[in-house]
Amino acid sequence: MAEQLKNIYTREKLLSVASIIHHYDSHFDVELFLNNIFDNSWEQRELKERMHHIAFTLHKTIHGNYSKQIEILIKVAPQFSGFEYMFFPDFVEQFGLEEEEISLYALEEFTKTSSTEFAIRPFIVRNQEKTLARLQQWATHSHHAVRRCASESCRPRLPWAMALPALKKDPSPILPILSALYNDESEYVRRSVANNLNDISKDHPDFMLDIIAQWIGASEQIDRICKHASRSLLKHGNIRALSLFNFTQHIQNITVEDFRIHDTSITIGDSTYFSCMIQSSHPKTQKIRIEYAIDYVKKNGTTSRKIFVLTERLFQPGSEYTIYRKLPFHNMTTRTHYAGIHRITLILNGVSMASTEFILL
Repeated sequence: MAEQLKNIYTREKLLSVASIIHHYDSHFDVELFLNNIFDNSWEQRELKERMHHIAFTLHKTIHGNYSKQIEILIKVAPQFSGFEYMFFPDFVEQFGLEEEEISLYALEEFTKTSSTEFAIRPFIVRNQEKTLARLQQWATHSHHAVRRCASESCRPRLPWAMALPALKKDPSPILPILSALYNDESEYVRRSVANNLNDISKDHPDFMLDIIAQWIGASEQIDRICKHASRSLLKHGNIRALSLFNFTQHIQNITVEDFRIHDTSITIGDSTYFSCMIQSSHPKTQKIRIEYAIDYVKKNGTTSRKIFVLTERLFQPGSEYTIYRKLPFHNMTTRTHYAGIHRITLILNGVSMASTEFILL
Protein backbone atom coordinates (compact mmCIF):
# COMPACT_ATOMS: atom_id res chain seq x y z
CA MET A 1 0.00 0.00 0.00
CA ALA A 2 2.74 2.47 1.01
CA GLU A 3 4.69 1.50 -2.11
CA GLN A 4 1.68 2.35 -4.27
CA LEU A 5 1.08 5.66 -2.51
CA LYS A 6 4.62 6.92 -2.89
CA ASN A 7 4.41 6.27 -6.62
CA ILE A 8 1.49 8.67 -6.95
CA TYR A 9 3.98 11.44 -7.81
CA THR A 10 4.37 10.86 -11.54
CA ARG A 11 6.19 13.24 -13.86
CA GLU A 12 2.83 14.06 -15.52
CA LYS A 13 1.22 14.99 -12.21
CA LEU A 14 4.04 17.28 -11.17
CA LEU A 15 4.28 18.75 -14.67
CA SER A 16 0.67 19.92 -14.32
CA VAL A 17 1.56 21.66 -11.06
CA ALA A 18 4.69 23.19 -12.54
CA SER A 19 2.79 24.49 -15.56
CA ILE A 20 0.32 26.37 -13.35
CA ILE A 21 3.18 27.82 -11.29
CA HIS A 22 4.83 29.01 -14.50
CA HIS A 23 1.59 30.82 -15.38
CA TYR A 24 2.01 32.97 -12.24
CA ASP A 25 5.83 33.08 -12.28
CA SER A 26 7.18 33.43 -15.83
CA HIS A 27 10.74 32.93 -14.53
CA PHE A 28 9.88 29.52 -13.07
CA ASP A 29 11.94 26.87 -14.91
CA VAL A 30 9.65 23.87 -15.34
CA GLU A 31 12.34 21.50 -16.60
CA LEU A 32 14.78 22.48 -13.87
CA PHE A 33 12.04 21.85 -11.29
CA LEU A 34 11.24 18.39 -12.66
CA ASN A 35 14.90 17.42 -13.03
CA ASN A 36 15.56 18.44 -9.41
CA ILE A 37 12.54 16.44 -8.25
CA PHE A 38 13.49 13.24 -10.03
CA ASP A 39 17.10 13.24 -8.92
CA ASN A 40 19.35 10.26 -8.21
CA SER A 41 17.84 9.78 -4.75
CA TRP A 42 14.17 9.89 -5.79
CA GLU A 43 13.66 6.12 -5.94
CA GLN A 44 15.02 5.63 -2.42
CA ARG A 45 12.67 8.19 -0.87
CA GLU A 46 9.48 7.06 0.89
CA LEU A 47 6.14 8.87 0.61
CA LYS A 48 6.72 11.54 3.27
CA GLU A 49 10.29 12.11 2.11
CA ARG A 50 9.06 12.64 -1.45
CA MET A 51 6.45 15.14 -0.26
CA HIS A 52 9.12 16.97 1.73
CA HIS A 53 11.51 16.94 -1.23
CA ILE A 54 8.89 18.42 -3.58
CA ALA A 55 8.25 21.29 -1.14
CA PHE A 56 11.99 21.88 -0.79
CA THR A 57 12.41 21.95 -4.58
CA LEU A 58 9.55 24.43 -4.94
CA HIS A 59 11.37 26.72 -2.54
CA LYS A 60 14.58 26.40 -4.56
CA THR A 61 12.89 27.00 -7.92
CA ILE A 62 10.18 29.64 -7.45
CA HIS A 63 11.65 33.14 -7.67
CA GLY A 64 11.52 35.63 -4.81
CA ASN A 65 11.48 35.45 -1.04
CA TYR A 66 9.11 33.30 1.01
CA SER A 67 6.29 35.87 0.93
CA LYS A 68 6.41 36.08 -2.87
CA GLN A 69 6.60 32.31 -3.20
CA ILE A 70 3.67 31.62 -0.90
CA GLU A 71 1.52 34.22 -2.70
CA ILE A 72 2.04 32.21 -5.89
CA LEU A 73 1.27 28.88 -4.20
CA ILE A 74 -1.94 30.31 -2.68
CA LYS A 75 -3.11 30.93 -6.26
CA VAL A 76 -1.94 27.53 -7.50
CA ALA A 77 -3.06 25.16 -4.73
CA PRO A 78 -6.88 25.48 -5.16
CA GLN A 79 -6.54 23.88 -8.60
CA PHE A 80 -5.27 20.61 -7.06
CA SER A 81 -7.20 18.49 -4.59
CA GLY A 82 -6.19 15.47 -2.52
CA PHE A 83 -3.78 14.28 0.14
CA GLU A 84 -0.95 14.00 -2.41
CA TYR A 85 -0.85 17.79 -2.59
CA MET A 86 0.12 18.08 1.05
CA PHE A 87 3.49 19.36 -0.22
CA PHE A 88 1.80 22.79 -0.29
CA PRO A 89 1.30 22.86 3.51
CA ASP A 90 4.65 21.10 3.91
CA PHE A 91 6.20 24.11 2.15
CA VAL A 92 4.74 26.35 4.87
CA GLU A 93 5.92 24.01 7.62
CA GLN A 94 9.49 24.02 6.27
CA PHE A 95 9.93 27.68 5.38
CA GLY A 96 7.12 29.78 6.87
CA LEU A 97 7.46 29.56 10.63
CA GLU A 98 8.92 33.07 10.88
CA GLU A 99 6.18 34.53 8.63
CA GLU A 100 3.28 33.56 10.87
CA GLU A 101 0.51 35.77 9.50
CA ILE A 102 0.79 34.93 5.81
CA SER A 103 1.64 31.30 6.62
CA LEU A 104 -1.53 30.71 8.64
CA TYR A 105 -3.56 32.41 5.93
CA ALA A 106 -1.96 30.06 3.38
CA LEU A 107 -2.77 27.02 5.51
CA GLU A 108 -6.36 28.24 5.84
CA GLU A 109 -6.57 28.24 2.04
CA PHE A 110 -4.66 24.99 1.50
CA THR A 111 -6.85 22.98 3.87
CA LYS A 112 -9.87 23.53 1.61
CA THR A 113 -8.38 21.16 -0.97
CA SER A 114 -5.79 19.20 1.01
CA SER A 115 -4.93 18.66 4.67
CA THR A 116 -2.94 21.07 6.82
CA GLU A 117 -3.27 19.86 10.42
CA PHE A 118 0.31 18.53 10.44
CA ALA A 119 1.78 21.81 9.21
CA ILE A 120 -0.05 23.93 11.80
CA ARG A 121 1.35 22.12 14.81
CA PRO A 122 4.81 23.76 14.75
CA PHE A 123 3.01 27.10 14.96
CA ILE A 124 1.10 25.85 18.03
CA VAL A 125 4.35 24.78 19.68
CA ARG A 126 5.99 28.11 18.85
CA ASN A 127 3.11 30.37 19.89
CA GLN A 128 0.24 28.38 21.36
CA GLU A 129 -1.95 31.26 22.50
CA LYS A 130 -1.85 33.14 19.22
CA THR A 131 -2.28 30.05 17.02
CA LEU A 132 -5.20 28.69 19.05
CA ALA A 133 -6.82 32.11 18.77
CA ARG A 134 -6.57 31.76 14.99
CA LEU A 135 -8.05 28.25 15.17
CA GLN A 136 -10.89 29.68 17.25
CA GLN A 137 -11.64 32.03 14.35
CA TRP A 138 -11.54 29.10 11.95
CA ALA A 139 -14.17 27.32 14.07
CA THR A 140 -16.76 29.75 12.68
CA HIS A 141 -15.48 29.64 9.08
CA SER A 142 -17.98 29.11 6.25
CA HIS A 143 -15.93 26.23 4.78
CA HIS A 144 -16.35 22.91 6.58
CA ALA A 145 -12.75 21.84 5.88
CA VAL A 146 -11.41 24.92 7.68
CA ARG A 147 -13.70 24.27 10.66
CA ARG A 148 -12.57 20.66 10.76
CA CYS A 149 -8.93 21.78 10.63
CA ALA A 150 -9.54 23.96 13.69
CA SER A 151 -10.29 20.83 15.71
CA GLU A 152 -7.92 18.39 14.02
CA SER A 153 -4.85 20.64 14.26
CA CYS A 154 -4.91 20.84 18.06
CA ARG A 155 -5.50 17.13 18.78
CA PRO A 156 -3.07 16.31 21.60
CA ARG A 157 -2.25 12.90 20.15
CA LEU A 158 -2.76 13.30 16.40
CA PRO A 159 -1.25 10.13 14.84
CA TRP A 160 2.00 10.51 12.87
CA ALA A 161 2.18 14.19 13.81
CA MET A 162 4.41 16.46 15.88
CA ALA A 163 3.64 16.15 19.61
CA LEU A 164 1.94 18.97 21.49
CA PRO A 165 3.28 18.38 25.02
CA ALA A 166 1.69 21.50 26.51
CA LEU A 167 -1.80 20.48 25.33
CA LYS A 168 -1.25 16.90 26.46
CA LYS A 169 -0.46 18.26 29.90
CA ASP A 170 -3.32 20.79 29.96
CA PRO A 171 -6.00 20.40 27.27
CA SER A 172 -8.26 23.14 28.64
CA PRO A 173 -7.20 25.72 25.97
CA ILE A 174 -8.70 23.41 23.34
CA LEU A 175 -12.17 23.41 24.91
CA PRO A 176 -13.47 26.70 23.40
CA ILE A 177 -12.71 25.36 19.91
CA LEU A 178 -14.43 22.04 20.55
CA SER A 179 -17.41 23.74 22.18
CA ALA A 180 -17.93 25.77 19.01
CA LEU A 181 -17.84 22.68 16.80
CA TYR A 182 -19.37 19.66 18.56
CA ASN A 183 -22.81 20.40 17.09
CA ASP A 184 -21.49 21.46 13.68
CA GLU A 185 -23.70 20.78 10.65
CA SER A 186 -20.92 18.66 9.10
CA GLU A 187 -20.33 15.13 10.41
CA TYR A 188 -16.76 15.45 9.08
CA VAL A 189 -16.24 18.26 11.61
CA ARG A 190 -18.12 16.57 14.44
CA ARG A 191 -16.06 13.38 14.15
CA SER A 192 -12.87 15.43 14.39
CA VAL A 193 -14.18 16.86 17.67
CA ALA A 194 -14.82 13.30 18.87
CA ASN A 195 -11.31 12.24 17.89
CA ASN A 196 -9.84 15.21 19.72
CA LEU A 197 -11.80 14.34 22.85
CA ASN A 198 -10.74 10.71 22.56
CA ASP A 199 -7.11 11.90 22.51
CA ILE A 200 -7.75 13.96 25.64
CA SER A 201 -9.35 10.99 27.40
CA LYS A 202 -6.08 9.06 27.28
CA ASP A 203 -4.36 11.58 29.57
CA HIS A 204 -7.31 13.27 31.34
CA PRO A 205 -10.29 10.90 31.42
CA ASP A 206 -12.29 12.82 34.03
CA PHE A 207 -11.74 16.15 32.27
CA MET A 208 -13.07 14.64 29.05
CA LEU A 209 -16.01 12.97 30.78
CA ASP A 210 -16.95 16.25 32.46
CA ILE A 211 -17.35 17.70 28.95
CA ILE A 212 -19.35 14.70 27.72
CA ALA A 213 -21.62 14.85 30.75
CA GLN A 214 -22.59 18.43 29.81
CA TRP A 215 -23.33 17.58 26.17
CA ILE A 216 -24.95 14.18 26.30
CA GLY A 217 -28.71 13.94 25.92
CA ALA A 218 -29.12 17.10 23.84
CA SER A 219 -29.77 15.18 20.61
CA GLU A 220 -29.08 11.83 18.97
CA GLN A 221 -26.46 13.51 16.81
CA ILE A 222 -24.57 14.85 19.81
CA ASP A 223 -24.94 11.55 21.65
CA ARG A 224 -23.21 9.77 18.75
CA ILE A 225 -20.30 12.20 18.97
CA CYS A 226 -20.09 11.71 22.72
CA LYS A 227 -20.07 7.94 22.25
CA HIS A 228 -17.35 8.10 19.61
CA ALA A 229 -15.29 10.38 21.85
CA SER A 230 -15.61 7.88 24.71
CA ARG A 231 -14.62 4.79 22.72
CA SER A 232 -11.21 4.29 24.37
CA LEU A 233 -12.63 4.67 27.89
CA LEU A 234 -15.50 2.32 27.08
CA LYS A 235 -13.10 -0.29 25.72
CA HIS A 236 -11.07 -0.11 28.91
CA GLY A 237 -14.13 -0.49 31.12
CA ASN A 238 -14.13 3.00 32.62
CA ILE A 239 -17.04 2.84 35.07
CA ARG A 240 -18.04 6.48 34.68
CA ALA A 241 -18.03 6.27 30.88
CA LEU A 242 -20.13 3.09 30.96
CA SER A 243 -22.57 4.75 33.33
CA LEU A 244 -22.97 7.82 31.10
CA PHE A 245 -24.21 5.54 28.32
CA ASN A 246 -26.48 3.55 30.64
CA PHE A 247 -24.54 0.32 30.65
CA THR A 248 -25.21 -1.71 33.77
CA GLN A 249 -22.29 -1.24 36.12
CA HIS A 250 -22.83 -4.46 38.03
CA ILE A 251 -23.87 -7.30 35.75
CA GLN A 252 -26.27 -9.61 37.53
CA ASN A 253 -27.41 -13.10 36.59
CA ILE A 254 -25.62 -13.05 33.22
CA THR A 255 -23.77 -16.25 32.37
CA VAL A 256 -21.47 -17.23 29.52
CA GLU A 257 -21.81 -20.83 28.34
CA ASP A 258 -19.50 -22.91 26.15
CA PHE A 259 -16.96 -20.17 25.42
CA ARG A 260 -14.42 -21.75 23.10
CA ILE A 261 -12.13 -21.23 20.16
CA HIS A 262 -12.69 -23.82 17.46
CA ASP A 263 -9.00 -24.44 16.68
CA THR A 264 -6.54 -24.31 19.52
CA SER A 265 -3.63 -24.36 17.05
CA ILE A 266 -3.75 -21.93 14.13
CA THR A 267 -1.18 -21.23 11.44
CA ILE A 268 -0.36 -17.62 10.58
CA GLY A 269 -2.33 -16.82 7.43
CA ASP A 270 -5.31 -18.99 8.43
CA SER A 271 -8.56 -18.21 10.25
CA THR A 272 -10.65 -19.78 12.98
CA TYR A 273 -13.83 -19.00 14.92
CA PHE A 274 -14.82 -18.49 18.51
CA SER A 275 -18.31 -18.96 19.90
CA CYS A 276 -20.37 -18.90 23.09
CA MET A 277 -23.87 -18.44 24.45
CA ILE A 278 -24.77 -15.51 26.74
CA GLN A 279 -27.82 -16.00 28.93
CA SER A 280 -29.71 -13.71 31.30
CA SER A 281 -31.80 -14.88 34.23
CA HIS A 282 -32.14 -11.44 35.83
CA PRO A 283 -35.71 -10.22 36.40
CA LYS A 284 -34.92 -6.79 34.92
CA THR A 285 -33.63 -5.65 31.52
CA GLN A 286 -29.90 -4.94 31.39
CA LYS A 287 -27.99 -2.99 28.74
CA ILE A 288 -24.83 -4.89 27.88
CA ARG A 289 -21.81 -3.94 25.78
CA ILE A 290 -20.19 -7.09 24.38
CA GLU A 291 -16.52 -7.03 23.42
CA TYR A 292 -13.69 -9.47 23.03
CA ALA A 293 -9.98 -8.96 23.53
CA ILE A 294 -7.03 -10.75 21.99
CA ASP A 295 -3.65 -10.66 23.65
CA TYR A 296 -1.40 -10.75 20.57
CA VAL A 297 2.18 -11.95 20.87
CA LYS A 298 4.65 -9.25 19.83
CA LYS A 299 8.00 -9.67 18.11
CA ASN A 300 9.85 -9.50 21.44
CA GLY A 301 7.67 -12.23 22.97
CA THR A 302 5.52 -9.98 25.17
CA THR A 303 1.81 -9.51 24.48
CA SER A 304 -0.31 -6.52 23.49
CA ARG A 305 -4.09 -6.45 23.98
CA LYS A 306 -6.48 -5.34 21.25
CA ILE A 307 -10.17 -4.95 22.11
CA PHE A 308 -12.93 -5.38 19.53
CA VAL A 309 -16.56 -4.31 19.96
CA LEU A 310 -19.08 -7.00 19.01
CA THR A 311 -22.41 -5.41 19.82
CA GLU A 312 -24.49 -3.52 22.38
CA ARG A 313 -27.89 -4.91 23.24
CA LEU A 314 -30.63 -5.08 25.84
CA PHE A 315 -30.90 -8.41 27.63
CA GLN A 316 -34.48 -9.08 28.59
CA PRO A 317 -35.24 -11.54 31.43
CA GLY A 318 -34.60 -15.06 30.15
CA SER A 319 -33.02 -13.91 26.86
CA GLU A 320 -30.14 -15.65 25.11
CA TYR A 321 -27.57 -14.41 22.60
CA THR A 322 -25.29 -16.61 20.51
CA ILE A 323 -21.89 -15.38 19.33
CA TYR A 324 -20.07 -16.97 16.39
CA ARG A 325 -17.23 -14.80 15.15
CA LYS A 326 -14.47 -15.36 12.61
CA LEU A 327 -10.90 -14.62 13.71
CA PRO A 328 -8.47 -14.05 10.81
CA PHE A 329 -4.72 -14.21 11.36
CA HIS A 330 -3.49 -12.86 8.04
CA ASN A 331 -0.59 -10.42 8.17
CA MET A 332 -1.66 -6.88 7.23
CA THR A 333 -0.05 -3.46 6.95
CA THR A 334 -1.55 -2.63 10.36
CA ARG A 335 -0.63 -5.88 12.13
CA THR A 336 2.09 -8.51 11.81
CA HIS A 337 1.39 -11.77 13.60
CA TYR A 338 4.00 -13.70 15.57
CA ALA A 339 3.97 -17.30 16.76
CA GLY A 340 3.23 -18.08 20.39
CA ILE A 341 0.49 -18.48 22.97
CA HIS A 342 -2.36 -15.99 22.51
CA ARG A 343 -5.38 -15.42 24.72
CA ILE A 344 -8.94 -14.44 23.82
CA THR A 345 -11.27 -12.96 26.45
CA LEU A 346 -14.98 -12.14 26.37
CA ILE A 347 -15.82 -8.83 28.04
CA LEU A 348 -19.25 -7.59 29.14
CA ASN A 349 -19.50 -3.98 30.31
CA GLY A 350 -15.79 -3.89 30.99
CA VAL A 351 -15.80 -7.13 32.99
CA SER A 352 -13.87 -10.20 31.80
CA MET A 353 -16.35 -13.07 31.77
CA ALA A 354 -14.53 -15.95 30.04
CA SER A 355 -11.11 -16.60 28.59
CA THR A 356 -9.11 -19.26 26.78
CA GLU A 357 -5.72 -19.69 25.16
CA PHE A 358 -4.68 -20.78 21.68
CA ILE A 359 -1.38 -21.24 19.87
CA LEU A 360 -0.43 -19.38 16.72
CA LEU A 361 2.07 -21.35 14.67
